[in-house]
Amino acid sequence: MSTELLFRCDAYLRSATARVVAAHEHGIELDRTIFYPLGGGQPGDRGALVRANGERIAITDTRKGEASGSVMHVPAPGGSRLEPGECLTLELDWERRYALMRLHTALHLLSCVIVAPVSGGNIAPDKARLDFDIDMSRLDAGHIERETNALIASGLATETVWITDAELDAQPELVKTMSVRPPRGVGRVRLVRIAGIDLQPCAGTHVRNIAEIGGIHVTRIRNEGKRNKRVEIVLAA
Repeated sequence: MSTELLFRCDAYLRSATARVVAAHEHGIELDRTIFYPLGGGQPGDRGALVRANGERIAITDTRKGEASGSVMHVPAPGGSRLEPGECLTLELDWERRYALMRLHTALHLLSCVIVAPVSGGNIAPDKARLDFDIDMSRLDAGHIERETNALIASGLATETVWITDAELDAQPELVKTMSVRPPRGVGRVRLVRIAGIDLQPCAGTHVRNIAEIGGIHVTRIRNEGKRNKRVEIVLAA
């Protein structure tokens, strides 16, 4: 059974209700969720599931389930076993998620400042990085930081756009990442658009307006191999 991904329509949902579909050794499956599952370089969300009696079950990670479209909520050890059909309240660790949203959106801008194929990437609540297939001599930390912050200051909105698999096949230039391919097979692909700046497939969570990022600092640029020049960033505040 596929899980309804509420964050796809509203990444700012901090709580919601859902019903238990299954609870087993791998975690808890719900009919709907606000928790983003690990993927595309963005870690899975954390938070809690609250039972009708007030008992809180801590969720330490969220991952894609074995069945296509399902999401697995991984509880902390020692919690009570949930029953199928049980109604729960979902509470997101919002501070952590919002940091991930700001950094994820910042990486989209970084990929526009550094015009080169993206060979890898990763996001954590306190830092993020992209790897590029580019010569090290073309990477200047001061320039990258200034240009990225200038884009952030433009205060443009982010938008979700859907296209068909066939439309994406006709526009292969939209895919910037060499290591992560957009999810396919359901007939349509989700794009994130920042008007006049960026348009690319992405299933992650982003801020509504890039001004919410607040600014970034480039903390390190290093050589990670022939096709991997790593640029690491943190939020300015």
